[in-house]
Amino acid sequence: MNSIKCDLAVIGAGAGGLSVAAGAAQLGIKVVLIENDKMGGDCLNYGCVPSKSLLAAAKAAHHFRTVAPFGIKPIEPDIDFAKVMNHVSNVINIIGTTKDSIERFTHMGVKVIQAHGQFVNPYTLKAGDTTLTARRFVIATGSSPAIPPIQGLDKIVFYTNETIFNITKKPEHLIIIGGGPIGCELGQAFLMLGSKVTLLEGNHILSHDEEDLVDMLRTHLKKQGMEIFENTKTIKVAQKDNQIEIFIEKNGQQQTIIGSDLLIATGRRVNVDGLNLEAAKISYTKKGIQVDSKLRTSNKHVYAVGDVASSYQFTHLANYHAGIVIRNILFRLPAKVDYRALPWVTYTEPELAHVGVSSKEVEKQGSTFKSLLFDFAEVDRALAENQTLGKIKVITNKHGKILGVTILGSHAGELLVPWISAIQEGKSIRSMINIIVPYPTLSEVNKFVANKFYSPIIFSNKVKWLVKFLQIFG
Repeated sequence: MNSIKCDLAVIGAGAGGLSVAAGAAQLGIKVVLIENDKMGGDCLNYGCVPSKSLLAAAKAAHHFRTVAPFGIKPIEPDIDFAKVMNHVSNVINIIGTTKDSIERFTHMGVKVIQAHGQFVNPYTLKAGDTTLTARRFVIATGSSPAIPPIQGLDKIVFYTNETIFNITKKPEHLIIIGGGPIGCELGQAFLMLGSKVTLLEGNHILSHDEEDLVDMLRTHLKKQGMEIFENTKTIKVAQKDNQIEIFIEKNGQQQTIIGSDLLIATGRRVNVDGLNLEAAKISYTKKGIQVDSKLRTSNKHVYAVGDVASSYQFTHLANYHAGIVIRNILFRLPAKVDYRALPWVTYTEPELAHVGVSSKEVEKQGSTFKSLLFDFAEVDRALAENQTLGKIKVITNKHGKILGVTILGSHAGELLVPWISAIQEGKSIRSMINIIVPYPTLSEVNKFVANKFYSPIIFSNKVKWLVKFLQIFG
């Protein structure tokens, strides 16, 4: 049994763990990184990278069908599905080789141990044949697909986001259980690549976003050909010959849906099994490891970042957590998490992006607020590119302080960035009006919606009277 002493031990080589390890190593700290699976974690291998690569291919195919408004004859693209999936694999390999490889981190000075990590006591970890003692530990073990207790599911072959990107044959009819971001993104991707897609959701799709903008996206997905069942209970599943039968109940009525393939996208569960957290005196629940605002666990020598330490499960949040932990551990700065300006994006076509609070959350608080809306169809660049489907919705208090923003539209994730900064800095809607926006760009939508706040004031009868009165003086 080998024995190692180090300054910092990181368990998990996903986005958060890699960021912590890289930052600490480059600051001269002795770091050991433990990972029993693939470097890069879920984001690189099963999540953000493969899904966006697949979506890029799907959107490219879809553009061939939607060019008629430009005077170009639309055609049905000839899709080689195996090559599409090869594109996805190539992107994963490039990023994995250049950014997340063991060789790169070893070159930084990180000792990488490819084994399962398990606590022996509050200060010691066992990883394979190595016993590791560290001054500080960071748990970054991420999450895995949550499999619902549906009758018959254990007897059939189905996919999750960890296995769907391994297929090389296009599904004839893909049934997806789960209408969150993963279900909607992959559902539309396969739809645009030529599969028939049926989406089943127990509540309503994208339930954390603004309902009116989700309504617009839902209508669009249905128009594209996706069949969506909401407020639907999945009773059981069964394999019949080469087909999969899904028995559902909606509005008290039962029916059967038959498809060729099944994707389960019903959320995530945190990876805490096998860590022996009890031995390290670390408190946790099935929702994750309990941490304070500095991301410290109940064992003050151990921190946790990413999915395993938050109800928000995003790669960019894991990277943000990494920065908080590095400031606390290495610089002894009292850095605390602040989720006021936490953004997220669903990368459908068009994209749906959000930051801050929603109108529903403000209503629950009983606060007075204003809701500002502006349509992409009124933006010249959107008209020029035939990208008019979309809307921006901004929530402010009565004084104009920006509380939350949701954007449905082309490049919504990019358009969201100035709003993230504005909410983080506690700015008012006036900050958007003062920006000079290049013309013609989609960014004009941000300025136009801000104008909505002041238009009732500027063009009121009182202001008109004042302007008329001032004309007396030449």
